[in-house]
Amino acid sequence: MKLGRLGALGTAWVLIATAVATPAGADPEPVPSDEVPVQADFTSGPTMRVDHAAAAGLPGPDAVVESAPPATTTAPDGWTLTVGARDEVLRNVNPLTTALSSRDYEVSGVFTGSLRGPDGGEPPRGTLEVGYQIGCGIDMSTSPGVTLTGAAGITPSLGLGGIESVSPLPEILNPIVLAPVTGGIAIGLKPGIVNIVPVAQKEFRGPDPWVSVSGFRVKIDGCVGESFIRSYAVLTRSTDQSDSIQGYYGTVKKV
Repeated sequence: MKLGRLGALGTAWVLIATAVATPAGADPEPVPSDEVPVQADFTSGPTMRVDHAAAAGLPGPDAVVESAPPATTTAPDGWTLTVGARDEVLRNVNPLTTALSSRDYEVSGVFTGSLRGPDGGEPPRGTLEVGYQIGCGIDMSTSPGVTLTGAAGITPSLGLGGIESVSPLPEILNPIVLAPVTGGIAIGLKPGIVNIVPVAQKEFRGPDPWVSVSGFRVKIDGCVGESFIRSYAVLTRSTDQSDSIQGYYGTVKKV
């Protein structure tokens, strides 16, 4: 009888082990690409999700801006000027002043120029200016801002006072002086304004100038209400007698 019980128990353990073991040759269950398996223990909780873009230091999808098409013009002397941008990033960040009227942005992008003209001439020269334009709905930077208004004065009068006296009259007239003070707060606001923030102005000699901006911070103060930002680039080809200018303006982003 004892041997029979041991044999039954041994059979039960074999069945349990067979039920939990992974069949030979079977592929493990795939793990989704956006999930990272956590080591099995009693303190680790459920599977954790990892933002791979943030871990790699890449900008979020809300910060990436699709660049506008390149702008092209042909000068009277036959030279063709093209200016554009790519890999643009516009991210709204918290201002250092912590004021509601301050705007602070982190920007990145590659701005390129192309100059093509008649063969046999000297290499072109000029400048490539890169910057950002920030539009504010209400401007406080050039207004008086917050001012205090008030007035004060003195008003003399006579009234009955309750001072005891040996006079047969129960009360006497006493002088009374009133000093009224009135005050208020005035906030000076002006219609919207466009702030231009230059970042770089590159002097070049050659057919393909470029400027790369990475992690650059631009900021303005005195801006109330909605604000909009966009990049710009101005390509200028200069000679001793003339200038040819072509501008590029990026996609407007509301921040």
